[in-house]
Amino acid sequence: MPPAKTKKATFVLDAELLTSLSKAVEQGAASSADALVDRALRRELTHVDRRTRAARWKEAGLDPLFRNDVRDVEEAFTEADAETARSLE
Repeated sequence: MPPAKTKKATFVLDAELLTSLSKAVEQGAASSADALVDRALRRELTHVDRRTRAARWKEAGLDPLFRNDVRDVEEAFTEADAETARSLE
């Protein structure tokens, strides 16, 4: 896989947070502050994405048309699901 493209960015962070970041890197939590911030930001953005998708699914669950579509799909696959279950016994 080719190396990721990077771009320099500037952020203003709490001084205590920066001190903790430096200590964590010194203790071997990551190879550099950039690497630790990258990892933490990716993790947080993953959580944001999951929360966003969960909210969308919750909203969809309140939509009568979506619920009808789900019911129709479940009914269409009832026999196939039963056949699969029998084959696993």
